[in-house]
Amino acid sequence: MKLRAYLVDDEPLALARLRRLLLETGRVEIVGATTEPEEAVAALAANPPDLCFLDIHMPRLSGFDVLAKLPTQPLVVFTTAYDGYALKAFAVNSVDYLLKPIDPQQLERALAKVENLRRSPVSAAADIGALLERLTKTLAQPKTEYPERIASRLGTRLCFLDLAKVTHFYAEDKLTFAFLEGQSFCVDHTIAELENTLNPKQFLRIHRATLVNLAWVKEISPLPGGSLNLRLKDAAKSNVTVARDRASEFKSRAGF
Repeated sequence: MKLRAYLVDDEPLALARLRRLLLETGRVEIVGATTEPEEAVAALAANPPDLCFLDIHMPRLSGFDVLAKLPTQPLVVFTTAYDGYALKAFAVNSVDYLLKPIDPQQLERALAKVENLRRSPVSAAADIGALLERLTKTLAQPKTEYPERIASRLGTRLCFLDLAKVTHFYAEDKLTFAFLEGQSFCVDHTIAELENTLNPKQFLRIHRATLVNLAWVKEISPLPGGSLNLRLKDAAKSNVTVARDRASEFKSRAGF
C-alpha cells in the first residue's frame, strides 16, 4: 500500500520538484500540498496522512509551529535549504530530513525509513517528541532577519516597496530598478548588494544584472547557447534571461 503524503513548502518551485520526485518513486500517494502553513495545519488536523514532508523555515509559522498546532502528528520528513551538519544530530528513527534541492537517492532513503517506522508506531511516537524538543531549542537561536520592504526615492519623496510584489530587480545605465505592478522603481542598491541582503529562498541572481523573485516565475524555456528565458506571471508578462553560467543553479532550484 502506498504511503499517503501531504507536502508543505512555502517555495512553489521546491514544492513542485518534491511532488515530481515522489510520484516518480511509485511509493507515495500525494493527498495534498500547500505553500501556506496555516492551510497545512487545517488540512493535517482534518485528515492526518501517513507522512508529511514539511519545510522548516517558512513565514508566519515554522514547520515546528505547524506540528505544535496538530492534535496528532504524522510521521514527518523535514526539508530545508540550510546546511545539514546541524541537523544530523536530529536524524533519529522517527523522522528524517532532506536538504534542498532534494536528491532522489536521499528521498528513497527517507521513504524506506518511514516504511520501517510504520511497523513500530509506539517507538516512533516517542522519538518524534524527543526530536521536536531538541529542534525547538536549536530554533531558539538568533535567526537571520530578511527585509520585507525596500525604499525607492521619487524626487524628494521616499516610498517603500513590498518585496513580495517585486517580480525582479535589474541594473541599467548604472542604476538599479525594482519592477512591480507594471512599473520600475529606482533603488539605492547594486544587484550584488541586493543578492547579499534579500532572502535567498525568495530572490535568486540569474544574471550579473538581474535578480528574480522565484515566486513570480511562470514559464521556463531554453535559449540558444545554454541560457534560459523566464516568463513571469505579472500583468506585463515580463521576460528575463538566465545567463548560461547561472542556468545550472537555476535548474537545480527550479527542479528540472
